Amino acid sequence: MRENIAPTKANLIAAAAALEFSRKGYELLDKKRNVLIREMMGLMKRAAEIQDKVNKIFSEAYEALQMANITLGISQVYQVARSIPETAEFTILTRSVMGVEIPVVRYQKNKLEHYYSFYHTNAALDVALKKFHEVKYLLFELAEVEDSVYKLAVEIKRTQKRANALKNIQIPKLESIVKTISEMLEEKEREDFFRLKTLKNKLSDAEK
Repeated sequence: MRENIAPTKANLIAAAAALEFSRKGYELLDKKRNVLIREMMGLMKRAAEIQDKVNKIFSEAYEALQMANITLGISQVYQVARSIPETAEFTILTRSVMGVEIPVVRYQKNKLEHYYSFYHTNAALDVALKKFHEVKYLLFELAEVEDSVYKLAVEIKRTQKRANALKNIQIPKLESIVKTISEMLEEKEREDFFRLKTLKNKLSDAEK
C-alpha cells in the first residue's frame, strides 16, 4: 500500500470500488479483444480467398496482354489502354466493430465496355481487357478487407496493452491496497476491543 493512503474505512470502500471497476474493465477489454480477433480471423480468411482469385486472374490477364503485345505491338496496345477511362465507380463508407471504424467499399458492377475498334485489335486484347475488368472489382474487395485487418490488428494490440496493464499492474496494486487496509483496520479493531475490555475490567474492579 502506498504510504499516503490512510487506513480508513472510506479509503477501503474507495479502493474496493476501484478494484471492482478495474476487474469489470478488464473483462470488457478481454471480450472486446476476443470479438476483434474473431472478426480479424474471418477477414484474413476472406482476404486469402480473394488474393488467390486475384493471382489467378492477373496471371491469365498478363498472359493475354503479352500475346496482344506480340501480335498487335506494344504501341498499339498502349494506345488502346490510354482510351480506357480511370475508374471512379466506388464509394468508401465505414462500419463499426466494437468501436473500430473499418472501411466498406461500395461499388456497382458495370458491363464491360470496349473503348476501341475491334477492327484494329484481336481476341488476345479482348481477353486481357475482360480479365482486368474482373480483377478490378476483386481489388476493391481486397483493399477493403486488408485495410480492415490492419485497423483491427492495431486496435487488438492497443486493447491487449490496456488489458495487460489492468491485469498485471492496476488490479494487483488495488488488491494489495484493499488487503493492507483491511488487515490494518482489523488490527485496529482488535486493539480497540482489547482496550475497551481492559477499561471495563478496571471499572469493574474499581466498583468492588
